[in-house]
Amino acid sequence: MTDEALAEALATPTDLAAKDWFFCGIGGSGMLPLALILHGMGARVAGSDRSRDQGRTPEKFGWLESMGFRLFAQDGSGIVSADQVLVASAAVEDTVPEVVRAKALGCKRLSRAELLARLFNAAPQGIAVGGTSGKSTVTGMIGWIMTATGRDPTIMNGAVMKNFVAPDAPFASARVGRGGSFVSEVDESDGSIALYRPAIAVLNNVSLDHKSLEELRKLFGNFLASAQVGVVNADDPESMALIGHARQAITFGFAAEATIGVVAGSVRETPTAIAARVIDRRDGTLHDLALQVPGRHNLANALAALAAATAAGLPMDEATLRLGGFTGLARRFDIVGTSASGITVIDDFGHNPEKVAATLATLKAHPGRVIAFFQPHGYGPLRQMGEELAKVFASRMEAEDVTILCDPVYFGGTVDRSVGSERIVAMIRAHGANAEHVPLRADCAGRIAAIARPGDRVVVMGARDDTLSQFASDLLARL
Repeated sequence: MTDEALAEALATPTDLAAKDWFFCGIGGSGMLPLALILHGMGARVAGSDRSRDQGRTPEKFGWLESMGFRLFAQDGSGIVSADQVLVASAAVEDTVPEVVRAKALGCKRLSRAELLARLFNAAPQGIAVGGTSGKSTVTGMIGWIMTATGRDPTIMNGAVMKNFVAPDAPFASARVGRGGSFVSEVDESDGSIALYRPAIAVLNNVSLDHKSLEELRKLFGNFLASAQVGVVNADDPESMALIGHARQAITFGFAAEATIGVVAGSVRETPTAIAARVIDRRDGTLHDLALQVPGRHNLANALAALAAATAAGLPMDEATLRLGGFTGLARRFDIVGTSASGITVIDDFGHNPEKVAATLATLKAHPGRVIAFFQPHGYGPLRQMGEELAKVFASRMEAEDVTILCDPVYFGGTVDRSVGSERIVAMIRAHGANAEHVPLRADCAGRIAAIARPGDRVVVMGARDDTLSQFASDLLARL
């Protein structure tokens, strides 16, 4: 990113609602909420998406058109004026027709992160959620706490927030509020986390994903330094090693020294929920928390959200009470249903080692065989984290469990596809665990149906592909 682009991204927006916007890839998890926020501000928003052209998730694009978004084929036909601002991911190639047309007309171009930074940095109180895992859930939790307590925040999320889903908002990954708070997850994968100037910076964890640990340490250290208050995971050594960068810090977690922690022995788990007694060590007060989402990782996410909410000025007792009303996110341990024969299907966003480990830990905390279907979210990420993923599947799954991988998701482009899922399956097997490579996803459904038996939990995992939710639903119907 050039110095000029950085300066523009950090500038205060004064006329964003008056501009004419065009989103390349408007249906993407990072693009859609931004388009919704601009639309909610009264801006004119149009867009294109390769998924729409390929006939995937037509209900999403039909909903956008019903709201007044103008959608075009991804052939450049939607770019008609130099006054339009093109929003396109930094990864979008210069040969994409919208980019070619915008360049020819002299249109201004912003990346998703540059636009989000302009919106976020303009808010009186920005709460940014960073880290390798848990960003969307913590963002949703903070957003719900602040909404339920009347703060009326704007929320930018990478996932659909169930609390805000309504007949007229089936894909509620964003919320436009009139209050002064802007709650957003921020991404480190492309380095754009450096653009944000939060009042409160939440650091969930630091682990291998899209970048090396050395790069991540620098990015997250600067992230904490940019904020007035840093909220840091006391259970993650990598995060705690960066706490010195924070001007003021609040910690959270199960560790005895965490500012916002859990009373030992108070955790109560079921397959669909978790509860605990929370302690605020700043004043020694105790607060009962009952979550409608399962897993110790979600309890940790809740502690992060509570720490951020109190840093934003909310009373701990009220924040804890309101968090009990949080109903979760789509594709975050989302229970699709249970078949008549007693086979449960779960839809989950797990795609990196830490997320997959958390999902499998939640499943294995309760008896029953697990069939884990995993669709890698790209050939590049698979090369970067394949060995760690293999170790997670091998160590978390037991002898009777089964891991099934299809080939990585691929929607076109010039990426190197020489190393695929078969390598990961071989590594899982080398560690002594049961794994299968079934190249085509459609064939995986047949294989799962053939081996599933009453009492099994089938978890569908992967990212960057909205059709995975339909795959999970279809699989349940088949079972």
